[in-house]
Amino acid sequence: MKHLHKLLTALLLAPLPVLSAAAASNDHARPNIIVIMADDLGSGDMSCAGATKVRTPNIDRLAADGVRFTQGYAPSATCTPSRYSLLTGEYAWRQKAKSNSILDGDAPLCIEPGRFTLPEMLRRAGYRTGVVGKWHLGLGDGETKVDFNKEVKPGPLEVGFDDSYIIPATVDRVPSVWVKNHKVVGLDPADPIEVSYLKNISDEPTGIDHPDLLTHYGADEQHSCTIINGISRIGYMKGGKAARFKDEELATTVVRESVDFIERNAGKPFFLSVGLFEPHVPRVAEPPFVGKSGTGVRGDVIAQVDWQVGEILGTLDRLGLAENTIVIFSSDNGPILFDGYYDRSVEDLNGHNPTGGLRGWKYQTFEGGCRVPFIVRWPSEIKPRVSNQLISLVDVIATVAAITDQEIPTGTSPDSIDLSAVLLGKTLDNVRDHTVQHGVAGTMALRKGNWKYLPATAKDAGGGMGTGANASDERFAAAFIPEPMLFDLATDPGEKSNVIAQHPEKAKELAAELASIVSNGATPKPASSKP
Repeated sequence: MKHLHKLLTALLLAPLPVLSAAAASNDHARPNIIVIMADDLGSGDMSCAGATKVRTPNIDRLAADGVRFTQGYAPSATCTPSRYSLLTGEYAWRQKAKSNSILDGDAPLCIEPGRFTLPEMLRRAGYRTGVVGKWHLGLGDGETKVDFNKEVKPGPLEVGFDDSYIIPATVDRVPSVWVKNHKVVGLDPADPIEVSYLKNISDEPTGIDHPDLLTHYGADEQHSCTIINGISRIGYMKGGKAARFKDEELATTVVRESVDFIERNAGKPFFLSVGLFEPHVPRVAEPPFVGKSGTGVRGDVIAQVDWQVGEILGTLDRLGLAENTIVIFSSDNGPILFDGYYDRSVEDLNGHNPTGGLRGWKYQTFEGGCRVPFIVRWPSEIKPRVSNQLISLVDVIATVAAITDQEIPTGTSPDSIDLSAVLLGKTLDNVRDHTVQHGVAGTMALRKGNWKYLPATAKDAGGGMGTGANASDERFAAAFIPEPMLFDLATDPGEKSNVIAQHPEKAKELAAELASIVSNGATPKPASSKP
């Protein structure tokens, strides 16, 4: 008895075992969630999708361990609207204000603070939420001009994120700084920031006046304003010199901040949104990737994209978090080669095809503008495979809600469809049978099944092209649809033959359905979709 008493005493006094980070978060009702969003990456820009001139081994690994959707879509052919749709579950064209266009760096926040969003839903569910990298959804309330020398808000923290380390817009737009939560990183109060997209408020050199100071490449007129780090930008910036980012350090910074967020939150459920900057212009590869691809600077920064994905996946492996972490990899719109900077993206292509043979590019409602990489990995739950089911970034919020057992309030996320059953392999049915595509200047299209309908668009429809954009530019002019088009993607995936004359009734049917989706204020939900 004496020995038994000693044994029981020792057991009672012994410290309780500490759960590992993996065990602590090994609750399949609350998996960690990471969304990695590339910028202007095409469906043909990955070797797992057939590319032979560029290599993406880490993205390939992600695809090999998860489900790769060959029919994945961005809701828009431009960045701000797609990112808005991802967070809200609503097509951005339903909003007639700024979320429907490409925002400048001083534009106000286009998501109303307090609105139900993907990060807000997960924060209510006990997740720690963070965003790193590209934001491009506006900052400030719009009532007064955003002052980057004070607290910069409302912003990500007001729409559901607990932690934020972002660049306000695109890297080709001023202000060229990082913003951590509500403060510009490294700002010297004695050197305040001023920003304007209307007039030159600075005596600093511009790309137009001093092309000799450009250290990388020249640019068109839209991109030839204030020179920062040897690259001319869209818009004018004065001051904030100590806070200005260096293009050659952007990818490293994204990795550092993403890894830091994962490490700090490894013991509890977390949601991390990672906005990569590549292969959007200006394309600047960090030293290890210069000349690596053999397809010029655009291919080099795709290698940089792949490295960032690999660093995030490696962190999950190191911390034992990979099995119960959902990783979603996609792009905000389709690819483009020349987009304002003369960086030899066309000349150095070396046979690579960013769209994988699809018609069109960024800005356009053809498949090349809206069909994007779409990979989802969840090792403990998702069986690796390739799927041809339609899926859109607008569906992420409803799908994540179903997986984490959260309710979406009535009237919110009107266009999001729950595709969790498809992800988990519980159904082979076509849960989403259509998707609406949106481009610049009000262009729209409807894909339903294998049919694709594009209504004619007036050339003066206007809007959505961003400051300084010229509608005569071939990038934008090609987005206009002079006459209605109908394509059968089953036999014509490259959208080469307009068959509207042969199938007028089908065109009429799709035109009516598109009008109904627009006027009814919501996407019809299939019976199997929960929200």
